[in-house]
Amino acid sequence: MGTGLYLRALLEGLADVPLRSEELRERMRASAAEHEPGYLHRALRRLDQASAEKIAPADEQKLLRAIEVCLLAKRPLSEVYEGGRKPLTGWRAIKVGLQPKREALYERVHARTEAMLARGWMEEVRGLMERGVPESAKAFDFIGYRELRKVSRGEMELEEARAAIQQATRRYAKRQMTWFRKEKGVRWLEGFGGDRSVQEEAVGWIQRQISEGSAHSF
Repeated sequence: MGTGLYLRALLEGLADVPLRSEELRERMRASAAEHEPGYLHRALRRLDQASAEKIAPADEQKLLRAIEVCLLAKRPLSEVYEGGRKPLTGWRAIKVGLQPKREALYERVHARTEAMLARGWMEEVRGLMERGVPESAKAFDFIGYRELRKVSRGEMELEEARAAIQQATRRYAKRQMTWFRKEKGVRWLEGFGGDRSVQEEAVGWIQRQISEGSAHSF
């Protein structure tokens, strides 16, 4: 959860983790290709069961990073993240979260995919391929790029790719909601940030929190 990790990094501090190793990642990808699906998740479970329980078996990007850290740091990822953090001090975090209805959220997910395709997403992917960007590049880890690359190669129909992208995005949105629901002290508002009523409720709640915080400081 990129956004969630950024938030925690700001509020709780960053752990001292090893840098990314492309050589190690290539070896892990090669090993995974030689084994049955789920190999990376099983490998992480042997190294760090606590981290494996938090990462989906199909989330290759996070699995690679978790295994990479375990091997380079020579200790479980969960232990690495627990040590060496310096939390933010001198500030009070006020957290507001948006929780739209699932049907409305999925409608926006589908509309976003359609809009990106209409604005030249396929042409962008073809451009990356024509410039010789390798398959292991970061760009092809993002939702949609791998599917559209298959379309360009004639390995997948566009309609099939569109459905796969929308499904993967829905799953990602669901994982994000699961992640943020565990965050403490969040004021959850039902709707989207562009809704006037949601904006007014958020502003009112934040103002009350600031007012109460000021009163408690005396």
